[in-house]
Amino acid sequence: MHDEDGYPVEGVDDPRAWLVSDALLIAFVATSGTSVVGHVGVSRPGPGDDAAALWANHPEHDGSPIAVLGRLFVDPRARGEQVGERLVRAAMNHAGEHDLRLVLDVMTKDRAAIRLYERLGWTRIGEAQHHFGAGESITALCFVAPIRHDGPGHTKSDAEEQEP
Repeated sequence: MHDEDGYPVEGVDDPRAWLVSDALLIAFVATSGTSVVGHVGVSRPGPGDDAAALWANHPEHDGSPIAVLGRLFVDPRARGEQVGERLVRAAMNHAGEHDLRLVLDVMTKDRAAIRLYERLGWTRIGEAQHHFGAGESITALCFVAPIRHDGPGHTKSDAEEQEP
């Protein structure tokens, strides 16, 4: 992914460690045949999770527990098939079922992801600088997910759950 999209911006030496951390609550994967074509994780917030810090101090935060949506990627060959949307909806449904409020940050360069989050009703709550490499940085937009309401448009995804 890094070579094609520059995601993650800092690159990954150990992909498994990047995907699976002690903070990971759940991950969802999308498959095509026997190939994984997409992934998203839901994690507990930790130090440096700017979106979580912004939401925790936001006047509209109601005190509900916060989780961070991250590590979303879709194989370029599977783009245009709503894989990313199904993964994000699966994470949103999981968060709603567990009374968690999802937040995320997304690099400003990732315009398709920003459009997806906005289309799904996420609200922009601020900006942060993501620092990486040797003094490099990039602006990230921080979002909070809409409060889940049962009904049309909020159905389970056919993405598969993967417990860490």
